[in-house]
Amino acid sequence: MALNKSMHPRNRYKDKAPDFAYLASKYPEFKQHVHTNLTGRVGLNFKDPEAVRALTCTLLKEDFGLTIEIPLERLIPTVPLRLNYIHWVEDLIEGGGQRWGIDIGTGASCIYPLLGASMNGWFFLATEVDDMCYNYAKKNVEQNNLSELIKVVKVPQKTLLMDALKEESGIVYDFCMCNPPFFANQLEAKGVNSRSARRPPPSSVNTGGVTEIMAEGGELEFVKRIIHDSLQLQRRLRWYSCMLGKKCSLAPLKEELRKHGVPKVTHTEFCQGRTMRWALAWSFYEDVTVPSPPSKKRKLEKARKPITFTVLSPTVRELTGKVASIGSSATSSTDVVTAWIEKTLSDLRVLHKRVPCGKSEVSLFLTVIENSWIHIRNKRRDRGRQLREVPRAPPSGGNSTLQSSETKQPETPTPAQTTKTDSKTDTEESEVIVTLEPESSSTTIGGAQASTNGNSPIQESGTKEVDQAVDNAACLEQGPENKVDSTAIVPLSAEPDRQETAAAVASATTGEGSSDVQHFLFKCLMNMKDEGSDVVVEMHWVEGQNRDLMNQLCTYLKNQLFRLMVSPL
Repeated sequence: MALNKSMHPRNRYKDKAPDFAYLASKYPEFKQHVHTNLTGRVGLNFKDPEAVRALTCTLLKEDFGLTIEIPLERLIPTVPLRLNYIHWVEDLIEGGGQRWGIDIGTGASCIYPLLGASMNGWFFLATEVDDMCYNYAKKNVEQNNLSELIKVVKVPQKTLLMDALKEESGIVYDFCMCNPPFFANQLEAKGVNSRSARRPPPSSVNTGGVTEIMAEGGELEFVKRIIHDSLQLQRRLRWYSCMLGKKCSLAPLKEELRKHGVPKVTHTEFCQGRTMRWALAWSFYEDVTVPSPPSKKRKLEKARKPITFTVLSPTVRELTGKVASIGSSATSSTDVVTAWIEKTLSDLRVLHKRVPCGKSEVSLFLTVIENSWIHIRNKRRDRGRQLREVPRAPPSGGNSTLQSSETKQPETPTPAQTTKTDSKTDTEESEVIVTLEPESSSTTIGGAQASTNGNSPIQESGTKEVDQAVDNAACLEQGPENKVDSTAIVPLSAEPDRQETAAAVASATTGEGSSDVQHFLFKCLMNMKDEGSDVVVEMHWVEGQNRDLMNQLCTYLKNQLFRLMVSPL
């Protein structure tokens, strides 16, 4: 029963659904309609009108002491929904005491007057246009000894309030209730024109006579006729109310009331099982208390848990030992992990800034304006493959410092020659430098140059950009004594949009200008906090186009931290 948690707070079925097994053991007429599945769970076939009727009659007998009869040819009401409506009327009229109400189209079950009279002692005028429904309603009232509280009257077709109150001129009623015909025709009743193709079919059978489920113009025109009557009766009733089967009917009906200057208008939702209904109420009295409409927060999607991953203590120790290489003096576990994450976010051109948070944790607010992490692993592999396939010039004379890959020398290899050994591993090390600008292959090294033994430099082969990439790799491969700081590598040229992105990242890092970014993929809040000796990273969705993008970024950050742990500086 997916919507039961949103039932009216006083509904007895809100926290305790009917026990079919218990009811079957107590009522033989109900037992014949229940079934037990392979797991031992007792269920009911809601597609079977007889089973639905047996459930309604059994619940009214067990929980309210009411005995009723309902023909299969007429509408079979569900008890939790009707009980929701009764409780809402209680909220409208406030307090106990003697109350008078009208049920427009009471039906064969006469369920609203029976519940209101048995629970609260309300007096009811119940109207009905159908002969069969009228006869059953009178019988149900009489056999429950409630004739003193409930008066069932037969009225002509299309009679709503005006004609019904001609003989009741001396009474000011506290409220009226109505469960109007929802549909305009047979096709709409079958869901041909009114039901979205994406919605699953109804989980229960639809019973009811023609006058109970269909009316000219459907529920919208039916309720407008009640509004028209109320404009003439006005203060003869303190509250007018109607149930609605379609949410789309609410707005035009409220607009109709507004056009006529009705001072008090409210609405609500009835949630039960897998069914939702709506109700509208209005009053011409200025002194009535108007219940608040249902909170919008209740209708929002259930709060999602943040995406999390844990950086274990061994990984934190490794990252702490390397944090100085990125110019950070962080010492605590949380600060170390945050420093590496901020470094990675800057490389990805993700706008981020620190925001206030609790003790022993760090919070970053992220604004992602481009998907810069997608397929980065494949890009690194492609660039590594390109480096391995770069053609090299043949040696020029005896003083050449670099020999071709085909040349084999028995002597002790020079430092430049060692660049060809274990090329796969070394290339992976160089990828961090070469791919700092994933979209650009033009990079240069400032303040360092690849050379060996003071001899002539590497000869040019191919384009300038390819030579620079080879020089970068060779420089890295010469060993730790000649290692180049990654901060020395900058793009030779940048596209205009890339420059704007870099400026935006710089402004976000300093906490300035981030509000100027109007186009973004998503925004999220990232928290880093200690959990014992580990660090937990949480990503909370704020807004954006696609939550999957945040999942991708989270996975990339997690993998990047683990990659940093195992890779040498």
